[in-house]
Amino acid sequence: MSPIDNRTASNSPDVPIIDLAHPSQAQADALDAACREHGFFLISGHGADDLIERMWAETRRFFDAGSHVWEPLRRTLDAPMGFNDRELTKRKRDHKAVFDYLDPNDESRDAHNKWPSNLDGFREVMAEFHTTFTALTQRTLALLHNALELGEESIQQMTVDGPNSTVRLNHYPIGDPVPEDQRNDLAELGETALGYHTDPGLITLLLQDDTGGLQTQRRDETWIDVPPIPGTIVVNLGDAIQVQSNDYWRAAVHRVVPMTSRRRFSIPYFGNPSRITHVQPLTEAPGAARYRPFEWREFMTARSHDNYADLGAEDTQISDYLISNEPLDEASL
Repeated sequence: MSPIDNRTASNSPDVPIIDLAHPSQAQADALDAACREHGFFLISGHGADDLIERMWAETRRFFDAGSHVWEPLRRTLDAPMGFNDRELTKRKRDHKAVFDYLDPNDESRDAHNKWPSNLDGFREVMAEFHTTFTALTQRTLALLHNALELGEESIQQMTVDGPNSTVRLNHYPIGDPVPEDQRNDLAELGETALGYHTDPGLITLLLQDDTGGLQTQRRDETWIDVPPIPGTIVVNLGDAIQVQSNDYWRAAVHRVVPMTSRRRFSIPYFGNPSRITHVQPLTEAPGAARYRPFEWREFMTARSHDNYADLGAEDTQISDYLISNEPLDEASL
């Protein structure tokens, strides 16, 4: 069995469940271990079950609506919110279609969104979800602040900016998402449904249906499943937190294996810092600073350009901002 098809590596006992309402010390210790090893954990006790069910219904309704609904919403490099079925990861095309939007409750950000004109109630549920998950993301970040014993200045740097955070609806069909008569001159379809990558922001809160297929990579480069568990929300660390923790924690390297028997839906909320944030190792992070500061919008702009075209090189990574390639001394952590 090839590594890409391997869904049997683990039932992921090392992807812990943290009770957001009443986290225990044992759960806090498990969270820290998971953040060091692969960057994934799950949260329960979030209180958003009813909203989540409505989001699933709207997501299925959108992707079942057909091209007459999707095409007017198609994304471009200059207008990056809306529908796309040709996104690239690591220079190869993903096996998925997506719909992206910014905070509908912020007038200046909503101006960049594209909404379907014939799905009554769709935008309202999307707006409620963005508001609720901005708050949930901030509550989840508080767990990380406590684990790192951050002071107030560092807490303000590791804070999500709702208007700059995005939501994505993902649909993974069986096979190529692009109709056969439209595939000429497109990039090669990837071996995985979603190629291995890290998310650029602080943390991602992800809803996944019960299909499965999400995997994360341990430090030893083996892959483990992140299983669908009812009532939980998946959380993974992004590049900004790896930099802020000075490599103490790891941005989650993850992928989705191809769908073989049924389609898959997922809904990530990408919790990002503000556009003017300078991302750099925090005062409390161990060791000498391994990264030079960089402005978030500079980094995000470079990453987003790689979604639309094969630029002839690997996409921008936090390693581009490294000062030192020397690993942290694990004994000192």
